[in-house]
Amino acid sequence: MAIRIVPHKADLSAAVHAFNLRMHAGGSPWGFYVDPIPEWIPRRDGQNVWREYYVALDDDGEVRGAFALKPQDWWVRGEISVVTDWQGPFSEGSVNAKYATLGLRLIRDMVAKRPQLYSWGHGGNEQLVVQMLRKMDWLMHSTPFCLRVLKPARFLRLNAYLRGTAGRRAALDLLAWSGLGFLGLHALHALLRLRGLRRFEARAAEVSEFGIWADALWERCSGRYTALAVRDAASMNALCPAQGWPPVTRLKVERAGAVIGWALVMDTRMKADERFGELHVGSIVDCFADPADAVEVVHAASRVLRNRGVDIIVSNQSHPEWARGFAQNGYLVLQNRRLFAASPDLRRRLEPFDACARGLHLTNMDGHGPTGL
Repeated sequence: MAIRIVPHKADLSAAVHAFNLRMHAGGSPWGFYVDPIPEWIPRRDGQNVWREYYVALDDDGEVRGAFALKPQDWWVRGEISVVTDWQGPFSEGSVNAKYATLGLRLIRDMVAKRPQLYSWGHGGNEQLVVQMLRKMDWLMHSTPFCLRVLKPARFLRLNAYLRGTAGRRAALDLLAWSGLGFLGLHALHALLRLRGLRRFEARAAEVSEFGIWADALWERCSGRYTALAVRDAASMNALCPAQGWPPVTRLKVERAGAVIGWALVMDTRMKADERFGELHVGSIVDCFADPADAVEVVHAASRVLRNRGVDIIVSNQSHPEWARGFAQNGYLVLQNRRLFAASPDLRRRLEPFDACARGLHLTNMDGHGPTGL
């Protein structure tokens, strides 16, 4: 059966809905966007970052797969080029053997459309898509996850990830109710904090949008990185507009009256989340500064979230100096928690990658969005 891969449009919404129903009936948790216009960064004239949707149609006009692309200007060793994040592919092959090869077909189509392609968020080498990408000579680079527990008792009782078995639930409840968990987690974060003990002078102030101060910061600091998405004012105002999605708070961070960086934060009361359960989760979903000032920016952003009463603060980071900045603020930095996967064309662009990795800056805004923790 022939398959055509075409841009998603309004008259295909019913077929996408039917695709989602078949996926869920087959036991898959995945589906695709029924609305062809992205809620987050739809394409507009003049923007250097946007999202676009594609669907795979069979001869009968049924949707059998789909994927999303997010082209964006990147700064790579002083030059600007378009690098594209991908989401998916979502294929009916996961529930119907008739379409078992469709996932590979979709990946090849994505690469043909956007050769400098990447994804950041795969959880481990055991995933089928990761094994497939390795065979296609994609680069795989592990990055860390940063965690700070502010309310140990609630963390132990309400998180879902650690409470997968009855035995674990009983043990964690005992730690929570006895107070041992409180003492242990606070001691751990205090010990981590002592490694980088210093006086913090920077403060964060909420702003409604990115202005010329953000452009000046970008001009001053972009050369301190080897590879990252462009983070000037226009790019950031497109990614997080003053009105609409995502519901982030923009923080301008100053020290002694001078702007040294910024951060985007969220605080979310989770509901039956597969990892965070019912926790009140704070997240630092994006940040930018001279890497030497990362520790100050992390501290200022963390203070804002702490004042909002969150139970934990999390962040995904790739840059070693930013990870160190989190560690110096008492965060537990868990290595090898997320994979950055780069297509062969992008891999060549980033070579020699060992050197590039020391200056590669990725945050949640570079993946599928700020809620993709």
